[in-house]
Amino acid sequence: MSRRSLLRGSVAAGATLLAAGCGVPAAYVEEGARAGRDLSARDRTLDFANWPLYIDTDDEDPRKRPTLDAFREETGIAVRYTEEINDNDEFFGKISPSLMNHQETGRDLIVISDWMAARFVRLGWVQEMDRAAQPNVAKNLAAQLRTPAFDPGRLHSVPWQSGITGIAYNRRRLGRELRSTEELWADDLRGKVTLLSGLDESLSLLLQGDGVDVTRWTADDFHAVCERIEGLVRRKHIRRFTGNDYIKDLSTGDVLACQAYSGDVIQLQADNPDIEFVVPEEGAELWAESLMIPNLAQHKSNAEKLVDHYYRPEVAAELAAWVNYVCPVPAAQNVLADSGDEELVALAEDPLIFPDADMRSRLTIMRDIRSDERQEFAKKWNAIVGL
Repeated sequence: MSRRSLLRGSVAAGATLLAAGCGVPAAYVEEGARAGRDLSARDRTLDFANWPLYIDTDDEDPRKRPTLDAFREETGIAVRYTEEINDNDEFFGKISPSLMNHQETGRDLIVISDWMAARFVRLGWVQEMDRAAQPNVAKNLAAQLRTPAFDPGRLHSVPWQSGITGIAYNRRRLGRELRSTEELWADDLRGKVTLLSGLDESLSLLLQGDGVDVTRWTADDFHAVCERIEGLVRRKHIRRFTGNDYIKDLSTGDVLACQAYSGDVIQLQADNPDIEFVVPEEGAELWAESLMIPNLAQHKSNAEKLVDHYYRPEVAAELAAWVNYVCPVPAAQNVLADSGDEELVALAEDPLIFPDADMRSRLTIMRDIRSDERQEFAKKWNAIVGL
């Protein structure tokens, strides 16, 4: 089961939390109140919260994590690593009371999806990182990921891994190629198409399929997409909306085409070479899940060192070879290509891990759903998902 095979959280829950917490002006933390007492110099530890199945492990002993072990051996900093993030909204609910009340969370480093990271930045709940202490980040971060709208200059966030939300399909069963989002609505796919149920996960691809610039989409664009999708649901063209269980549907042949994540498809292809992944002609979303340092973290300097460790090309390559998502460190491609290992060389040549120039030209980072839009849009989208 891939890391993304764990459900990432419902938009409805996010809307509720937004109304209960994010919409309260008092929740905002001013810049001067975000830093805590940094104990890094005397306490050579840090607490790192991540998603399950999202870091390299030793084949013989899954409790060992080679890239973390190498960091400890090199720096003397021990990492207390927990796989406690199963859902963006659930994790938000877990740590938001502390952040809202100007208390430390017990975590020095967290990984959350960029749409949730945008919420943390807006609320002033994460600290700016010291890039002078992170030369590898400054040098090696992929250009396309450097300036997200929610965090200009990536001052508060650094991508852990990236990925693409595109189209997966079974070419042998379908009997033809798919090259555009518009082709999902062809008559021979009636009842054999699924879309992702999460608004943040599904919207970009659908907007791009309508020719919308997703860096500046409007409420009118959103409602036009909803009108189209509602019609397709009522005509039973769309079979259903899914979490990551589209993997099973696609594997069994119950669906022929679906919205899908690039990392999942790499793993599916190992068992079924008929499965293909497409970045549509109209474009697809390049997303990231990012490392952030919460307010009042007690080991900020240690956390910054760990972030920079993962931006060394050889470390990024080791991680990419295990997780199979889009690597945010392009220089890691040469490390794998020069490894002499047949499987690693193949990964270096895989455009779903290292997109080529043509593919990157069709990838865009969607602007975030603003706080004043989220509740209305989530209600509209969830009504369609529930039809």
